[in-house]
Amino acid sequence: MDSRNERPEETRERLRQEERKNNPFGAFGDGINRAEHGSLTDLTGGLGWKGTGVILLVLVIGYVIYNIWF
Repeated sequence: MDSRNERPEETRERLRQEERKNNPFGAFGDGINRAEHGSLTDLTGGLGWKGTGVILLVLVIGYVIYNIWF
């Protein structure tokens, strides 16, 4: 596939795979930590921009309500 026609998600995944091929042991520790705690990249990549926007909106509204309440 031509890199000009790739979606951003495909580009990120291709770059991640290339990095994994070039430095397999450097990504090993990252993979272990990601398996234990999850990763913001995986979360936002899976949700898309709408899901990410909803999560951010909920966090901002919660923060505002917390500041008003306390």
